[in-house]
Amino acid sequence: MRGNIFEPKKVYISYKVLYLCGFGLITLGIMLFGGLLYSKKINSTIEKGNFWKFESIDTMKYSRDLAREKLSQPLFNLVIDRQMKDIASTGATHVAIATPYDEEFFPMLKRWVDSARKNHLKVWFRGNFSGWEGWFDYPKMTRDQHLVATEAFLKNHKEIFRDGDIFTACPECENGGPGNPIQTGDVKGHRNFLIEEYNITKKGFAEIGKDVASNYDSMNKDVADRVMDSETTTALDGIITIDHYVGTPEKLASDIESLAKKTGGKIVLGEFGAPIPDINGEMSEEQQAAWISKLGKLLVNSENLEGISYWVNMGGSTKLWNDDNRPRKAVSAIV
Repeated sequence: MRGNIFEPKKVYISYKVLYLCGFGLITLGIMLFGGLLYSKKINSTIEKGNFWKFESIDTMKYSRDLAREKLSQPLFNLVIDRQMKDIASTGATHVAIATPYDEEFFPMLKRWVDSARKNHLKVWFRGNFSGWEGWFDYPKMTRDQHLVATEAFLKNHKEIFRDGDIFTACPECENGGPGNPIQTGDVKGHRNFLIEEYNITKKGFAEIGKDVASNYDSMNKDVADRVMDSETTTALDGIITIDHYVGTPEKLASDIESLAKKTGGKIVLGEFGAPIPDINGEMSEEQQAAWISKLGKLLVNSENLEGISYWVNMGGSTKLWNDDNRPRKAVSAIV
């Protein structure tokens, strides 16, 4: 009799245990599936390179240096398209185009921009007016002339811009005009010029109805150390853009954090890359890839880094693709 009393209870407990176990397995399965989806989402984000607000690759050696030479050569479009396709394949959000802003070069600039759009890339305009540094034998220009030319360029060519683009009116301004403020001592004048330039471009883009960032005024790190105090940083809406080449990834990561702490701003790497022979010596493809990979691991957790642009895609010592378009091992560190 006692066996019969407990037997049904025992059977009841077994079913209950089975029910609870089954429910637990289902719940566990849902959690694991959800975890896989979340992991996939995270991995997808990593694969797409969405660590920062933007990620760009620079084309200066072709988009600027060959601007006049290739101006009347339609077949150069094949070169442009190949480079845009390769850059897009890395997951970059932007391509930096350094074609000058002078009217002579506007047809060439448009060819680069049109190709970027075909490959779903936003554009970081990093040209300048040739007279600022005396490119292509243009006569030198003053700060006031530069401000007037910049305002006119935005009004006359508003169709070339799209929301999400970046426009730098005067990259590394210290290399032209009245000169490097560290050498001339005109730090105040340089600060005022950067602020005036930003105010003109900010107003200009608002007037043409384009959401384009124009406060990424790139400068060398030593110039930023001298020029970018907290007041100037605030006037540029909290952004400091540096073109910075150093010996080690650790040094670059450290410099970003120290500059952000000093100024209270967010840092943009307008140019970086390796190897620069005078700084890094010669590097094999494996060494270059390892350098870039290590830097990425150091920078990915920085809360002070707004965006990055690698210099350069082709044609320089830091190149990601060889002249025959073969990707170097460093491309795998960028992707």
